[in-house]
Amino acid sequence: MLDKIEKLQRDICNNYGAAYLPIPRSSVIGISLNMRESLGPINGFRHPPQGETTGWFLYAGEELKSDPDFFHPLHVGHLGSWCPVVEKFLGLPPGWRFLIAEDYLDVWYDDDLLII
Repeated sequence: MLDKIEKLQRDICNNYGAAYLPIPRSSVIGISLNMRESLGPINGFRHPPQGETTGWFLYAGEELKSDPDFFHPLHVGHLGSWCPVVEKFLGLPPGWRFLIAEDYLDVWYDDDLLII
């Protein structure tokens, strides 16, 4: 039986013709601290996983900062208390991005994310 989040993730992948690549709740994402401030838009992109990391990086706002301390590690299991709206996108495989704004959603593939 699929849990609610896994079903949503599979639905997103099916809607965009992407393979479903689940991530363990014990794995780690990179997240900006401004995600807790409810700033929009919400951005996510996925590089290939390495070690215990998923390859996902999430941030809020118009601009991706170049500061090396911009992203902080967070276990996937804690993401629901930070920003539950993004959980349904985390089944997308490396190379995928999303942008969530007030009345706008965009999900697309970006093969530049596969270059490390």
